[in-house]
Amino acid sequence: MTALAAVRRTVSALALAALAAGALAVPAQAQEEPLPVSVTGPDHVNLSLHPEPGEPGEPREPQIELGLRAPGEPVPDENGVIYPIHQGDYTVTVDASSLAGVAAVDFSRLGGWRGCSVEGLVATCHDYEIYAGADYNDLGGIRLDVTDESAAGDVGTIEVTAAGEGLAFTGHTVDVLVGGPELRMKQLGEPEGFQAGDTFRAPMSFLNVGGLGGKGVVLRVSGTRGISLPSTFRNCWYDPRDPDDLRGWSSALCVFDSEFAGGATYGLSTPFPVRTADFALYDVLSYSFSAVPADQVADLLAQGDYRAGTGPELGLVRLPDADPAGYVQYAETDFPTKNTFDLDLSGERLRARKGQTVSVDVGFANHGPAWLALIRSGGEPISFWVDLPPGTTVTSAPAACRAADWEGAEGDYLCNIDTPILEDASRTFTFGLRVDEVIRNATGRAFFAYTMPNEGNPANDSGQIVLNPRGRH
Repeated sequence: MTALAAVRRTVSALALAALAAGALAVPAQAQEEPLPVSVTGPDHVNLSLHPEPGEPGEPREPQIELGLRAPGEPVPDENGVIYPIHQGDYTVTVDASSLAGVAAVDFSRLGGWRGCSVEGLVATCHDYEIYAGADYNDLGGIRLDVTDESAAGDVGTIEVTAAGEGLAFTGHTVDVLVGGPELRMKQLGEPEGFQAGDTFRAPMSFLNVGGLGGKGVVLRVSGTRGISLPSTFRNCWYDPRDPDDLRGWSSALCVFDSEFAGGATYGLSTPFPVRTADFALYDVLSYSFSAVPADQVADLLAQGDYRAGTGPELGLVRLPDADPAGYVQYAETDFPTKNTFDLDLSGERLRARKGQTVSVDVGFANHGPAWLALIRSGGEPISFWVDLPPGTTVTSAPAACRAADWEGAEGDYLCNIDTPILEDASRTFTFGLRVDEVIRNATGRAFFAYTMPNEGNPANDSGQIVLNPRGRH
């Protein structure tokens, strides 16, 4: 904290104290109303019987993050300092007594650097400042874990209450269920011989590794630009990708008002069709089943621009018991893998006199048929090198190119091309060159340092830049 911030906070504290003292002299009916503050956190936790292993020696992440929400939003002053809207002692009590014999409770991340005093399954935390909104009122986290005593169907609650002078708190309850429905998805692979333009009829299924069953399942299917989801089923709703969003996803939600049992495997009554475009390459198909009661489906549909399908109803059928090793929490498939693109670099041939400055164009194109998206790397650019003809000095370079003045550089300039690169993309990179010395057939080149996977025509991965070529041009 800066010295100025410290002074301001001290002044703020004195001002609040003065206001509090002055309030004693005001008639009771004129006193300010208590500041309303609510405790925030998840409403429920489904405690897995099969928790994911954490990093060795590291505490696992808490499933419950608690905080406070006060009126308004935090607004910094002219110096960027955000001040609390309340200063004064308050106490937060977290009572997990009903989880005795249900789950192990770890309060070690509660209370931040102050920590909390813990007695049995009750933690008591003390603090002093409250800020507007919720961003600066973090109370910390609680980690729950199953024990040898835990059993599927065990339930309990965590009750969070708080009190402080001048504050009106609304508490919060977290319901805890052990071994509730926990759906794992069958990991799909690219069908043998699959080609771009084909339709993948995906045999999607789930295994409920939870100890309890339920009623109501939602299937969510999503695909990147090279994937489309035909509006085939009337109990599915479809939200196509915005065509202007090259990194957007098409999605579908299918609703099943079906019962499912603990430990059982279920699949679709007919495979789910996934169509690929002729330009598709390493596009991503993602799907997940979730246990969602029917009365919550409307909230999911409100999150997108979904339209109902028009075909027959898609159903769920129980399958024979499956090997859990083939089922994962997040099911994604990258396909098709056999398509190719054709990246093409071209140079230019021209004549120039000594002292003349000329513009030299390096051309880039993708002749397809595939696009190059690099979805898994988050849109990382690809790069090519430019060696300039001898006897020249660069007077200007494209914004996407930088002088390669470091050890180990493979050319004079390194140029970046942002991805995704569409199947019919083209760009021009223009360099300004001053001719310091006329050299016949002075030759440079633009080139890729290596041949990229799925490059269908490596022969045009480089292009020559020639100044004052011999003979006619």
